[in-house]
Amino acid sequence: MSVSSVLVERLAAELADRHAMITTAESCTGGWIAKTLTDVPGSSAWFEYGFVSYGDNAKAALLQVDSKLIEEHGAVSEKVAVAMVAGALDRSGAAFGVAVTGIAGPDGGTTDKPVGTVWFAWGGEDRVTTTLCKHFEGDRDTVRRQTVTTALTGMLEFVENNG
Repeated sequence: MSVSSVLVERLAAELADRHAMITTAESCTGGWIAKTLTDVPGSSAWFEYGFVSYGDNAKAALLQVDSKLIEEHGAVSEKVAVAMVAGALDRSGAAFGVAVTGIAGPDGGTTDKPVGTVWFAWGGEDRVTTTLCKHFEGDRDTVRRQTVTTALTGMLEFVENNG
């Protein structure tokens, strides 16, 4: 059993105990978190919506992220991750959500935001939000795998601490 599947099983139990739904807002993972969640049979009891907002226009259209935030801070930023999770929660009506936005590579990095930079935001219906920035090493696949695992680990911790 993979680390991700163990995390999802634990998260599923926590969500089921609370009769709560989760949502995702994904950029650099392209839906991989939602895929991992729905690998578990019965996931429709606690997962209904996932948003893949890979481009800036999608972040604005799907998640109501203000384009000025993206212009001022960049798509890979704490403020955009927070806006993404807030938009996903508003659109889905879920009790909990996770958002990820990052640079998986091999291109797109800068001195300030090198390849492997990923911002995470976890939020709840009470609008409590926790954020984290990670700088992962490795190729595109490795960065994305680490992002999924970190997103799931953080979501489990968030639900346990805020449910």
